[in-house]
Amino acid sequence: MNKVIRIGTRDSELALWQAKTVQQALEQTGHETQLVPVKSEGDLNLDQPLYEMGITGIFTKTLDVAMIQGKIDIAVHSMKDVPTLLPRDIVEGAVMKRANTTDILIHKGLDFLENEGTIATGSLRRKAQWLHKYPSHKVVDLRGNVNTRLKKLEENDWNGAIFAAAGLERIEIKPDNFIDLNWMIPAPAQGAMLIVAMENDIYSRKALSALNHRESEICVHIEREFLRVLEGGCTAPIGGLARIIEDKIHFKGALFSIDGKQKIEVEKIVPADQFQDLGKTCAEEILQNGGAELMKKIKSILKN
Repeated sequence: MNKVIRIGTRDSELALWQAKTVQQALEQTGHETQLVPVKSEGDLNLDQPLYEMGITGIFTKTLDVAMIQGKIDIAVHSMKDVPTLLPRDIVEGAVMKRANTTDILIHKGLDFLENEGTIATGSLRRKAQWLHKYPSHKVVDLRGNVNTRLKKLEENDWNGAIFAAAGLERIEIKPDNFIDLNWMIPAPAQGAMLIVAMENDIYSRKALSALNHRESEICVHIEREFLRVLEGGCTAPIGGLARIIEDKIHFKGALFSIDGKQKIEVEKIVPADQFQDLGKTCAEEILQNGGAELMKKIKSILKN
C-alpha cells in the first residue's frame, strides 16, 4: 500500500524549514508527501511566559490532537519542545541527525558584560544560567518565533538576547554580532528534530525508520531521561548534554535555582555501549545532592 504522508508542522519559518527537510528526505526514499501547517497555542500567545501557561508540550499539543483526529500522519518538532512522555498512541518515528547544540548571545556590544546589563530570553534555563554567571544583570522575558525575537531585540534597549544557534543557522539568519555561550549547558535535545507518528500507522513508521540517526537518538534519549527523572516536564532550569566522543559518552547536566544562585551539576564519562539508564543515574545523583529540595522550591515558585 502506498499513501500520501501528511506532514504536520507549526507554521513559523523555522518549523516549516524543519518539515520541508523531512519532506525532502521522505521523497528521496520514494514516498509521496503533503505539508499541513498548523498554528499552536504557544505561537498564538506571545504575551505570557511559557512557564506561566501551565501546559506541558504547548508547542506540540495542537499537532498531537490533529494526528489523533486523523488530520495528519506525522508531525515534525524541535525535540527540545517535546514533553518527555508522549501522548498515548503517539510514538517516536525518527530522530534526525542533530545540528549545533550551542546557545548564542546576539548583542549590541559587549562592554556591558562586566557591568550592569539587560538580557532577554523566554527560557528559565537560560535565565538561571545567565544570572549564575552575571548576578548583577537583569533578565527580561522574550517570546515569539526567531524572527519575532530578533525584531524585538532591535526595537528594545536590551544589551542582547539568547538564542539556540541551530534555529538561526537553519534558516540562515544568524547575524555577525554574536558570541557562542559554550559555558551554558543546552536544553535536553537542543538542536535535534523529532518526527512522531501514530503507533498503529505501520506505513509511516516504516518510512520514518530510514531517517533515524542512531548516534543523535542515543544522546537525546540520555538527556531527556535526565530531564524526566528530575521533574517530568519542560519548565525547570535544567540543562543536559550528551556527546559520543571516541566510543565514549560524555554527559554533563545541571539543575539551577530560578535566580541562578544555586547550581547542582553532574558529569560522567562511560563506554558508548553503556548508555542505558545513564540519564536516570545522573538525575538521581543531582536529586540526592540537594536537587530534590531545590525542585520543590522551583515548583512552589512557579505555582504562585
